[in-house]
Amino acid sequence: MKIIVAPDSFKECLPARRVAAVMADAISKTLPAAKVQAIPLADGGEGLLDVLTPALEAREHTVTVKDPLGRPVQARFAVWNGTALIEVAQACGLHLLKPEERHPLEADSRGVGELLLAAHRLGCRFFLVGLGGSATCDGGAGMLSVPGISQLKDSRFEILCDVDAPFIGPLGAARVFAPQKGASPLEVTLLEARMARLAEQWLQETGVDVADMPGAGAAGGLGGAFLVHLGASKVSGIRKVLELVRFREAVQGADLIITGEGRSDAQTLLGKVPFGVLQNAGNVPVALVSGCIDDRDALQRAGFGRIREVTPRDMLLSEALQPQTAEGLIIRAVQSLF
Repeated sequence: MKIIVAPDSFKECLPARRVAAVMADAISKTLPAAKVQAIPLADGGEGLLDVLTPALEAREHTVTVKDPLGRPVQARFAVWNGTALIEVAQACGLHLLKPEERHPLEADSRGVGELLLAAHRLGCRFFLVGLGGSATCDGGAGMLSVPGISQLKDSRFEILCDVDAPFIGPLGAARVFAPQKGASPLEVTLLEARMARLAEQWLQETGVDVADMPGAGAAGGLGGAFLVHLGASKVSGIRKVLELVRFREAVQGADLIITGEGRSDAQTLLGKVPFGVLQNAGNVPVALVSGCIDDRDALQRAGFGRIREVTPRDMLLSEALQPQTAEGLIIRAVQSLF
């Protein structure tokens, strides 16, 4: 029996590689004769480097850049066959700030520009950029302000993004995502006005209207900066990752695929890791093992054969997020499949 485990991270708890290892170990203890292959995944946001660097045998580099508040921080990127693998959260991630420091009006994306230039200096001319997990909502203005950023005009960029949010408007970067980054209602209004001014400025400078451009609102507007000023193309994050790790080849002859994430609901069907796995599984049945499950009927209609919720509903979230506790719960949920 061949079983593939292909989960995303359980955010704020366990990285994808650890989740995959725990799932694989649970299966091996339950079905000692089974052939188990672990393929940890990411959709282009946080965790992209942790997934792709070992999978591609890329070389990792660490540089000092500015965090969202201008302080020095160690940020990683990787180089694979001349391609730079960039995770913007390494430089401007929400995880770099304490809860009381999360103020999108003050945060900027300068560190992302510094990260790109570091890879460029190593000879990289193709950039695969994972957007997601940013603490910023500056429209990428900080990134574009870094001295020397114009050197990148000789490079090609693909941004991994499954968000179609426009730059501004009711579904844009400020109104939808800034509250999640600590912005008050007043700050959201100010951020929206700032983004609108930026869009108008870019229209005058480049002739390109970023206001309603799908994906431009990703990562606090960094998507728009990449699309307009660096000529980036937008690709599905999970689709690109599955392609790079040769997922379809790996699942040939498999009897079961187990995927999962921290929380699965109707949003999962909009391009998150488990849905990407489901779409690329061929005729192999796919089981879903996630920390929390909502919209179960929609997930079953989508095609997930067996669904298991890892965390008991009566357990405190603070307890469930303890890594050791989470691992035990994942083991129990996976074993229950058999």
